[in-house]
Amino acid sequence: MRLFIGRHRGLLPMTRLSRMLGLSRASAYRAAPAASADEMRARDAIQRIALAWPKYGYRPMLHELRAQRFVIGERRVRRLMREDNLLRRRRHKAVPRYRAHGLETYPNLARELVVNAPDQLWRADLTYVRLRCGFVFTALLMDGFSRRSLGWAVEETLEDELTLRALRMALRRRRPAPGLVHHSDRGVQYASRDYVALLRDHGIQPSMSRPGNPYDNAACERLIRTLKHEEIYLREYDDIHDARRRIGHFLDDIYNHKRRHSALGYLPPAEFERRLTNRTEAGTPA
Repeated sequence: MRLFIGRHRGLLPMTRLSRMLGLSRASAYRAAPAASADEMRARDAIQRIALAWPKYGYRPMLHELRAQRFVIGERRVRRLMREDNLLRRRRHKAVPRYRAHGLETYPNLARELVVNAPDQLWRADLTYVRLRCGFVFTALLMDGFSRRSLGWAVEETLEDELTLRALRMALRRRRPAPGLVHHSDRGVQYASRDYVALLRDHGIQPSMSRPGNPYDNAACERLIRTLKHEEIYLREYDDIHDARRRIGHFLDDIYNHKRRHSALGYLPPAEFERRLTNRTEAGTPA
């Protein structure tokens, strides 16, 4: 029995193995060959990483382990995560629909734009956040190349000030050169005259997704999903001040400086930008 479990462990889930052998899952684990000390260390590290990053898949988990000096392969990481029920299925998001607001909208400039450096394309979106009593709204603005979170705001209403605060924060932090493209959906907050005027004042070109097509702003949708799954859904915010503090800490300190991103070669956005700057100053092609 121990030999059978040892040969099939990793190929079949332990739940299925135990059912085939007529054992409880705990009994199947006890009958399995004892794990090596090296595997126990890897399993312990995976569980600690999963506690810090509950939505990590096996690929970012692999790169995080290797950054911690583990010599480990992809198949082994997948097996250990599968055995500990740390692999999750993705859910498909419904396509949003927006009411016509009568304001001017703009063509999708981001679709044909070739981005090869930060501050060439910014992406913006917003979502809602539940509190213990009621809910608030969060606006986000990110760099389309480095995926770095540049600006954010948390407000009680969907008035223009929500998105304007996020944009002003990004402008203070980056001071982009004229020609930057700002991409968003066609919501009234991004089509408002005050918002577009602030973009124009800084030489920024507005760009908007096609009607009912969230895939045109998929990178920012991905940032919102990360924020929800790795911060918002794990908390109960007491009030808007608590939400601001925790969401700001996640975006500015954790997401930008610690969370690994598959599109960046599994580097955090701040580290990706730092390496890019070093290569540019050294004259090395990016």
